[in-house]
Amino acid sequence: MGRGRQKAKATKQARDMKYFSPSTDYSALQRELTGPGSRASRHDDPVEPDYSAYEDKYADQFDDEEDDGGTRRIG
Repeated sequence: MGRGRQKAKATKQARDMKYFSPSTDYSALQRELTGPGSRASRHDDPVEPDYSAYEDKYADQFDDEEDDGGTRRIG
């Protein structure tokens, strides 16, 4: 005996957890996501390396291979 009371209590607890909606502190969430010492408003784009020197250096070497008329088989 007592299973009905136990089941009712478990159902009530599950319902309370399902519909519980605490107030959200968005500033605390932002601090947690950004981490210590960083700013959320700071977005620095990474610097693109300059590959122009390499393109000029190896351009002649690879131009000849592209003009071979498709004799290379793949597969």
